[in-house]
Amino acid sequence: MLRYLLEKEFKQFLRNSFLPKMVIALPFVALAVFPLIANMDVKNISLAVVDNDLSQISRQMQEKIVSSGNFHISGYFDNTEAAMKSIERGSSDILLEIPQKFQQSLLRENLGNVMISANTVNVMKGGLGSAYLTNIIADFNGDLIAKQLPETANAKPAIEVRPLFRFNPNLNYRAFMIPALVAMMLILICGFLPTLNIVSEKEKGTIEQMNVTPVSKHTLIISKLIPYWVAGFVVTTLGMLSAFLFYGMLPRGSILLIYLFAMVFILCISGFGLIVSNHANNIQQAIFIMFFFVVTMIYLSGLFTPFRNMPEWMQLIGNASPLKYFIQSLRMIYLKGATFMDMQRLFYSLCALTLFFNSWAILSYRKKS
Repeated sequence: MLRYLLEKEFKQFLRNSFLPKMVIALPFVALAVFPLIANMDVKNISLAVVDNDLSQISRQMQEKIVSSGNFHISGYFDNTEAAMKSIERGSSDILLEIPQKFQQSLLRENLGNVMISANTVNVMKGGLGSAYLTNIIADFNGDLIAKQLPETANAKPAIEVRPLFRFNPNLNYRAFMIPALVAMMLILICGFLPTLNIVSEKEKGTIEQMNVTPVSKHTLIISKLIPYWVAGFVVTTLGMLSAFLFYGMLPRGSILLIYLFAMVFILCISGFGLIVSNHANNIQQAIFIMFFFVVTMIYLSGLFTPFRNMPEWMQLIGNASPLKYFIQSLRMIYLKGATFMDMQRLFYSLCALTLFFNSWAILSYRKKS
């Protein structure tokens, strides 16, 4: 009986010419575009300059700032008021003011003050941009001291700091985002499509034909899960292929381990979609309910920001999100090369949620004979 039900579900899926195309096209389009948009790297910062000194050193400092590649000078202004208006208009992000006699004070007293004012409407750009600018000026000051006092150039500092960036040495935000985007594509395909399955049959009236057959509830639910399980494996494969083709990104860990976690996650999120479909009365209701839960899962999963940054009560709610465990597992496999032993807790938590959601899906399906 299961064989005939699966044949029906696959034919129904393939009969819709849009769905197979979406399953194939979505991974390529999403991974080609989203990592370029969801980028937390701070670049192309507009700098307004008020140079009251007009000295050789002030010009050299500005050249060093621009040569860093993160800043471009949006304009030179005669006074602070005009520069601040540029920031208020949004033409500039940060103001750098160099006082009069800056070079003279720096050479004679080894002391020079500059003012940095940042537009922090965009906290990321204003805060990190100011930090970048401060570090560049500090490096410039160190180079200047080394030129004036050559004996200090080769002197060893009392404390030497050598940062070591593990797992993502280039601090590439895309490496952090791409595994999460693969998970997000799965929740869109394998979450929303099962949500529309049973409720669409309710609207068409075809579900009544199934209700009068001797097919058991669990057999019917399994027949509706397997097609999306297959579609999920296709999306996972194309997602990993897209990550390699567009960004040269390969998992450091086992690809089979990715498929193992994907297998459980797809069953989990598809089961959740069937729960929504069982309880909804029409397609519009199912879409809005699923949209609410998917958005909530995305926010509580740590997709964009670290999970530990959330308040403790929100972390407790987030622990019920299967997306959280799948994203963490993908990032650990891709970036750390983690093994199954490293991720046992994530796997068993995901299995527990899968068992819970699919049991609920079977029990909530009201079969009338």
